[in-house]
Amino acid sequence: MARGNRANDGLRKTTIRPNHLDNPMGSALIETGKTKVICTVMVEESLPPWIQDEEADHGWLTAKYGMLPGSGEDRIRRERRGARGRTKEIQRLIGRSLRAGIDLSKVGPRTLWIDCDVIQADGGTRTASITGAWVALKLAVDKMLDQGKLDEDPMNKQVAATSVGIVGGKPLLDLCFEDDSEADVDMNVVMDDEGNFIEIQATGEEAVFSREQHQQLLDLAEKGIRELIEIQRRVFE
Repeated sequence: MARGNRANDGLRKTTIRPNHLDNPMGSALIETGKTKVICTVMVEESLPPWIQDEEADHGWLTAKYGMLPGSGEDRIRRERRGARGRTKEIQRLIGRSLRAGIDLSKVGPRTLWIDCDVIQADGGTRTASITGAWVALKLAVDKMLDQGKLDEDPMNKQVAATSVGIVGGKPLLDLCFEDDSEADVDMNVVMDDEGNFIEIQATGEEAVFSREQHQQLLDLAEKGIRELIEIQRRVFE
């Protein structure tokens, strides 16, 4: 999707549809421009084997990410022999980002499985996954509270993410694939609703960038993330 008439500091049209699927504890379909990601949360009443403490009363949250075969212009092969490097990196980013927004000591000895499946990709799939998965996670937690599975709400921060970059010498917000493919500098930013940074991934793809440009991109990302946080909030109104 070309940038068209969208302003340099404008987000793509973003919608989040809650409870997109019936079976998961929480689910959401996020659409950011042409990028579409289904985010689900399933709850497993046990901890992963690597947590050896049998007396552990805290929970764990882990994330999986994948691009489905029809999500790109060319068929994307399923990763049947384990996640590739890029996929692993994105999964870890999603997991770290969401763990920053939940107090796992209040979850009990259970695992929260976050799955983000990209059904259509036009740039920003990892950041859309984080933004949509936070909604799915809150829906799951709210349901667990209603069912009496949790004594208190473990959600302590709202989390959202977006991409920014320098394209043709200009800082741009929320890069679609065309923007991203032409970017001199590419950055993914994750923040909470208090304005704190959770993660910043910045790369000079084709050029170096200055401290001033770095700050411009962070300011631009903060503007976009605050708007995304409002979109998330409206889901629960």
